[in-house]
Amino acid sequence: MDNTPLNIKENFLYAISPYRGTLTQDRVIFNTKLQEFSQKVAFIASLYSSGKLPSEEAYYRVESLWRELESTKVTIFDNQ
Repeated sequence: MDNTPLNIKENFLYAISPYRGTLTQDRVIFNTKLQEFSQKVAFIASLYSSGKLPSEEAYYRVESLWRELESTKVTIFDNQ
């Protein structure tokens, strides 16, 4: 593993926890998308809390991310 400052920063900001459970490709993909969703929501919440993002904009961004996650769920699990 490369411990350059850029990689340390990337690992801190975009940490991915290992999947726990029965390994299937669909579950791992959804878990990855779920982790991305939670990280992006955390960033949006931080921007809102610091006053750099208005509440309506934060709401619409989170809502958009939620719809993407729902779409991913439908695509992966409801087509089986």
